[in-house]
Amino acid sequence: MGLLSDPNRRRALISLLTRLNTPICVVCYMAGVAWFMGLAFEPFTLRTYMSENAMGSTMVEERFPAGERALATGREFAAHKKKAGGMPVDWLVKTMQARGLEVFTQSFSRTLPFPDENKERYMVKGTNVYGILRAPRAPRTEALVLSAPCSPGDNNNQAVGLLLGLAHYFRNQIFWAKDIIFLVNEHDLIGMQAWLEGYHHTNTTGMDWSPLQGRGGSIQAALSLELSSDVVTSLDLVLEGLNGQLPNLDLANLFYAFCQKIGVLCTIQGKLQRNDWDSVSGYSHAVKTMMLMVMKQASGRPWGDHGLFLRYHIEAATIKGVNSFRQYKTDTTTIGRLLEGMYRKLNNLLERLHQSYFFYLMPSLSHFVSIGYYMPAFGLLVVILLLRALDLWVQLSTPPPRTEDGVVDIEQQSSPGVLSVLTPLVISHLTGVALYTLPIRFQEMAVEHFPVSETEAVVLTAIAVYTAGLALPHNTHRLLSDEGTEQGWRVLKLVAVLYLAVLLGCTALINFSLDVTLVLSAFILVVLSPACTLLFSVFFFQELQEMPISFQEGWLLYLSVISQGILDHSLYGSLVYPLIALLVYPCWLLFWNILFWK
Repeated sequence: MGLLSDPNRRRALISLLTRLNTPICVVCYMAGVAWFMGLAFEPFTLRTYMSENAMGSTMVEERFPAGERALATGREFAAHKKKAGGMPVDWLVKTMQARGLEVFTQSFSRTLPFPDENKERYMVKGTNVYGILRAPRAPRTEALVLSAPCSPGDNNNQAVGLLLGLAHYFRNQIFWAKDIIFLVNEHDLIGMQAWLEGYHHTNTTGMDWSPLQGRGGSIQAALSLELSSDVVTSLDLVLEGLNGQLPNLDLANLFYAFCQKIGVLCTIQGKLQRNDWDSVSGYSHAVKTMMLMVMKQASGRPWGDHGLFLRYHIEAATIKGVNSFRQYKTDTTTIGRLLEGMYRKLNNLLERLHQSYFFYLMPSLSHFVSIGYYMPAFGLLVVILLLRALDLWVQLSTPPPRTEDGVVDIEQQSSPGVLSVLTPLVISHLTGVALYTLPIRFQEMAVEHFPVSETEAVVLTAIAVYTAGLALPHNTHRLLSDEGTEQGWRVLKLVAVLYLAVLLGCTALINFSLDVTLVLSAFILVVLSPACTLLFSVFFFQELQEMPISFQEGWLLYLSVISQGILDHSLYGSLVYPLIALLVYPCWLLFWNILFWK
């Protein structure tokens, strides 16, 4: 405190920071990137451990015997689904009732703002079927959910069969202290959104759905099951939810513990765990796994039906059966026993999962990076903006130099008007509002005047507004003054730098992975644009998945990502599109205006 309270020492410190501003910023950026990339190195990470005492041991005896019967039920479900041309509601109701469940249905409908060409749907109508197994040994105030989406074609039939098999087996057990809800939802995320809104008596997306006739207790945890093959070689755990939310780490630890106990091969991000962490290839593998998690979180979209549970503070995850590693095979009975063990442990919970981490990254299922480890990397990167802002503030506070005749430079002395700085700020944000609102509102007009579909009209309108916005704030200060002053340039640059620093700091509280993506590309973002950053992210994500694509394929995928981002915001409330349109894009336009100030 003495260093800052002493005026002489304070001036010396500020002089040092301004004189060495550029070298310090370069060192901070390199240190921040090195810190973040070093998080994937195993000695710098923590081993996963169970924090919840009620789930601290896997000493339960799993006895589920009916794997083959579950596969037969799945084939029967597939036949009825093909005959009905969709969800076989009547058959599911009768089958669940035969297993002793209280069975209910929920119909729902939703008109999309524009057609979803990836799944070829616009007017969506469907029915959810769910059965409740009432807890025989508790007051029925809490519940667990096991769901399986009714997917088109031959997808996920085995998951529905296993769900029905577990329902029949659980019905004969007497130790359940929580209601167990077995849910088969239609139209994947849309059906799950309708069911969750009906269960919690909320309607945040404007969807039409019928009220639920039966409810269980307060949902404590949920698992979504996806199996599309009779032969499963590994189970992949999907954690990323809406807006980058993650379930409590103990849920992932529980899955990993039972996989180790039963001997099931498990993966995360579709990648196996490696033991050669001290080799270059092992470290590269861990970096790819961690960066895949970062990219998926940054997208803001739910990567499974579980992703919508997280917004209701329900810990949830999706378990996917993978048929790729041919030397390993896991039968359906083993998967059923794994789920039985997990639900028996969740049944022991006396309170919601809360003792472990909610903010973390996972380079593997056995190691994790907590928030206390990765936030310093973010701090090192953001402090660069604060140092630049300090340098600009000092330049604005320093009196202008005098000439040899003792005359002050008028251009340096003249202070900018408020409107000359406020005008670019306002116009930039109005452009962002246009980018957020016009694509959907103008789609009908675009379809009438151009030979494009509704989806193409939305995407092309967004690109047109984005491109047109580049010209709007360009030298807008000249609308009110004939010449841009040096002081005005510095003031606007100071405002833009502080704006970006506050934006990144607030984004870190909502979606850390999106914030890291923006921070790491901040300098590229200023030079190029958010659109170029998004295009680069598309190719980078494909490289991480080891699925490289050509530029033409990447461009088509890029257009699809834009349309899906707008749809995810309209359907589920994803915040990525409004964040980019209303905040990131206007902030970049300010830097664009600074570039052409003089």
